[in-house]
Amino acid sequence: MTRALGGTHSAGWRAHWRFILGLGIAIFLAAAALLAPWVAPFEPNRMAVGPRLAAPSARFIFGTDEFGRDLFSRVLVGARLSLGIGICAVAGGLLVGGLIGLAAAFSGRIIEVALLRAVDFLYALPDTLIALSLVAFLGPGTLNVATAIAAGMAPVFARTTYGLAAVERGKPYVEAASLATTGPFRLVRVHVMPNIVQSVAVMATLGVSSAVLAAAGLSFLGLGVQPPAPEWGLILVSGANYMNKAPWILFFPGLAICLTALSLNLIGDGLRDMSDPRGGRTS
Repeated sequence: MTRALGGTHSAGWRAHWRFILGLGIAIFLAAAALLAPWVAPFEPNRMAVGPRLAAPSARFIFGTDEFGRDLFSRVLVGARLSLGIGICAVAGGLLVGGLIGLAAAFSGRIIEVALLRAVDFLYALPDTLIALSLVAFLGPGTLNVATAIAAGMAPVFARTTYGLAAVERGKPYVEAASLATTGPFRLVRVHVMPNIVQSVAVMATLGVSSAVLAAAGLSFLGLGVQPPAPEWGLILVSGANYMNKAPWILFFPGLAICLTALSLNLIGDGLRDMSDPRGGRTS
């Protein structure tokens, strides 16, 4: 009994540690994004503020790029763009996918089967392929990138939300409530959503991390945000041509992307483990 309690306490501490560390990094990144216009020492697209490809120094702490632009300012301001795309993409994908998943779970059998077949077809396609196809059709640009990533994520959110809702649907208290409520909307809002919202929050948190990486990947392929916007993936594109001569152009935006992914994954893992300590990871 003591060993079991000790193991549960240890697992709970590890979950809290991951969550707190991830939240701390995320707050730092969010603050940097929000305060970027006032904290950035230079206008991010202003050229020739210093020598071309200048190494990091006291004046240019991240160095400069091939146009003499301050890299620190570009990475800082780019946080608003990169994180904004990630959050908007997840919000859109979760809204569409979540509604489809809930509709499939609480509609008639015919609608449920039809929706699930459509979702399964899209779910079988890689989300990156869906995003690439849509960006190629819509064209590059911030809004189009967010829309394409949201479309790629929607089938995943729909399938997961359906699974969560279907589990709740079969529980006795939901079956009893369905006999007493006026309709499925109230049933979902009052009895289902409160019990799946934590799992949905974990899914959304991890989704933002994936969306930021996807946006950077699309920019790296030339299908994302267009120059001279200081988006992290776009900065990586420009730095790839100077990998040997000016590696800092790759390092700092790459570090920002890695920290973002790390923080959001830590938050997601921590939330998941705290909600289900027995099912959480123990390492």
